[in-house]
Formats: sequence, structure tokens, C-alpha cells
Amino acid sequence: MFEVNTAVLLIVSLVGLVAIGVHIAIALGITSALGIWLVTGADAYAFGTVQTMLAATAYEAIRAYVFAVIPLFMLMGEFIGKSGSVTDVYRGINRLLKRIPGRLAIATVVGNALFSFVTGVSIASAAAFSRIAYPEMKRFGYHRGFALGSIAGSSCLGMLIPPSVLMIVWGILTEQSIGQLFAAGVLPGLLLAALFIVYVFGFALLKPEAVGIGAEAEKAAAAARAEIGDDNEDDVSTVQFLISLAGIVLVVVAVLGGIWFGIFTPTEGAGAGALIGLALALIKGMRFKEIIDSILSVGRTSAPILLLLVTAALYSRTLAMTGMANAIESLFIGSGMTSWMIITVMVLVWFALGMIIDSISIMLLTAAIFAPIAVKIGYDPIAFAIIGIIAIEAGLLTPPFGLLVYTVKSSIQEIDPDMNVMTIFKSSTPFWVIMLIAMVIIATFPEIATYLPSLLF
Repeated sequence: MFEVNTAVLLIVSLVGLVAIGVHIAIALGITSALGIWLVTGADAYAFGTVQTMLAATAYEAIRAYVFAVIPLFMLMGEFIGKSGSVTDVYRGINRLLKRIPGRLAIATVVGNALFSFVTGVSIASAAAFSRIAYPEMKRFGYHRGFALGSIAGSSCLGMLIPPSVLMIVWGILTEQSIGQLFAAGVLPGLLLAALFIVYVFGFALLKPEAVGIGAEAEKAAAAARAEIGDDNEDDVSTVQFLISLAGIVLVVVAVLGGIWFGIFTPTEGAGAGALIGLALALIKGMRFKEIIDSILSVGRTSAPILLLLVTAALYSRTLAMTGMANAIESLFIGSGMTSWMIITVMVLVWFALGMIIDSISIMLLTAAIFAPIAVKIGYDPIAFAIIGIIAIEAGLLTPPFGLLVYTVKSSIQEIDPDMNVMTIFKSSTPFWVIMLIAMVIIATFPEIATYLPSLLF
């Protein structure tokens, strides 16, 4: 039975708590406890039920083998990131693309795709490449807005290129195969990266001054390099580049290949990736103290995510008890809207949420509700997962509160403190449009997402 008053109270309470700044995990926990208490009688005995359900949910969630995937992949990324391998590869790609207009922005797209494998989180990619790529582009006369827009936009590749943390969370929430989701993200990720590169290349041809080409731009670039006392473009040796590239390729092949061909599970693959990442870090000269710092950093980052997953599971159970999930499903299906209209409404919801909270939180609130609806209206669950992940990430570029843009702004504060955040929003808008185009393409041709999973599983 649908407890309409309780359901409305739960949603309003959750939105209100998030709006006043309460952490999403705490807000989910408080709201869930309130909902269970109301549904089970709103008396002294109901407190015991709340405690029992909380304990059972936490135990069932955390003991799941798959939960180790998140911290292990994060550890792999931390080792590879702190080894400097990604920076070496980025600069090596820049050198290889020397005669191509807009090569630094193209290298940023390619580098972000590689770094996405390292982090699996777009905000981490945006923060890292703001510090890696922006000084390089500024040094060679790139327009500041275009440079930062390229960083913010291409960082969205983090959610599609496996092993994406968002894919892991989506798989856990919807009980889908994480290995299949990893495979599903490859072709859409390559498609999106290709579209980004085409846009950057076209923009560089149309506005060469924006990418450091032309007398004025080159003069400004020379002045910038002279100011920092660095005129060396190719500051990575061929040996460094090859070692770093080989290491990253080895991790990709070993981890994803092992998962896709059934050699080990995603959890075991994450462990293997962490071990190979550690070996690469040691080869690159990483010290024992830095290894310990990396482990502690992963603990600080992954613990809140696991807490989020526990409270989200509890919130889902609470909504089920009130009948809210079924009511939302009936509302969509019985509305008379076409499947395209329903998907559009979902995308708009994701855009709206992306303006105020992070990707994982958005997924925790919506994935378990939207995924069954999509299946009932005829969408393949794997293809819908990719559409949903792209839409959620696009929300992080949506003004006025897109978190990716503010991440980029805060990351370059010391380098360029007077940069206007709206300039970054404006320059990242083409990437947002390209993501919409990618969503439409995948919705029209779901085989792009489903081909590899059907081939490998």
C-alpha cells in the first residue's frame, strides 16, 4: 500500500536536509530511520525495528564481496597517479602530436581517457588535469577559457572508461554485472572521446589564435614561458614515456582482459590492478612513505562512499516499504508518455540534481528507481546504464552549480586566481552538447553499448 503522506515527508525531508548542507549519507540515514519509524508504528517498539533494519542493511551491504572493488581500484589509481606515469604519457602524447592544431587540448582529451582508467572518477580527473594540463596550455598561448573548458569537458570521460567507480556503484545498486558494465562503457567512451577530439580539432582550425597559433598568441606564449623560466616543451624523455605508457597499458590489459575473459572476478581484478600499480610506482621511484600515504588517502576517500552505499540501500528499502518506488513507476508508465519522453524526464532530473550534488549521490537516489522503469518501457538495462551515467556526468557541467566546473576553478586558484567561473561554463558548454548527442546516439543505437558485453559474456 502506498503511504503517500510518509513518502512525501521522506522526500521533502531528504531534500531539505541536503539543501541546508547536511552530508548526503547522513541525510539518507536520518530520513530512512524516520520513514521506518513511521511505517512500523511510530512508537517505542518502532525504534527497535529501526535499529534492526539498519544493522541488517549495513551487514548485508558491507559483507558483499563486490564492495572491495571500490577501494582496490582506487588504490590502483592512487599508485599509478602518484608515480607520475599519467603526466609522462600526457607530455609524450603532446610531443607526438606536435604538428596537429590544438594538440595540447587533444592530448588533454586522450590523457583524461587514460587518467579515467586510473581514477574512475571525473572530479578527480578534473582536479588532476587542471594542474597537469592547464599550465602547459597557458604556457603555449592557449585561450584560458578554451583550455579550462577542454579540461572540464574531457574529464567526463572518467565515468565511461572502465574501471569507472560510477559503473561499480550502478552495478551494486541495480544488481547488474560489473564486468558487463565495464565492457559496455568501452565503445561509448571511445565514441565520446572521438567526438571531443573532432570538436577540438575543428575549433583549432576555425580559431587558431585560441590554441596558440598566430603572431600575437605565440608572442604571449613566449612571454609566459619566459616569466616562469621554462622554454622546454618536451620535458619527458622517450624512455620515461615508454615505461609509463607500457605500465598503464599492462594494467589495462591485465585487469580488464582478466575480468572479461573470466580469469578472475572484478574484485580479484581490482586486487591484481592494485598490485601491478604498486609495481609500476616502485619502478618509477615511489618511496615507502608515499605508499603508506596512498593507502591512507584511499581509506579516507572510499570510506564515505561505502557509507553512502549503506545508507542508500536503507533508503531504498524505506521507499519500498512506503510503496513510493512502485508509485513512481506507475506514474511514469501510466502517464501516456512515450519511451523517449520518459527518458527525457529522467535526464532532466539528473541534470537538475547534477547542479547541486555529486555523481554518486545522484546515482544513489535515482538508479534503483529509474532502472526498472527503463526496462519496462523496453530499454536494454546495459544501454540504459550507459545513458544514465552520461546524463549524470553531464549534470556536473550544467550551470549554475556544475561541480566539475567549480572543481576546475578551485584547482587553478593559485595559478590563475582571477579566472571567472562563468567563462569555464561557457567554454565547457560544447562538451555538454556533445554528451547530449552521444546519449541520443546510444539511445537510438543501443548496440554501441551492448555489443561488447554480448560478445564477452
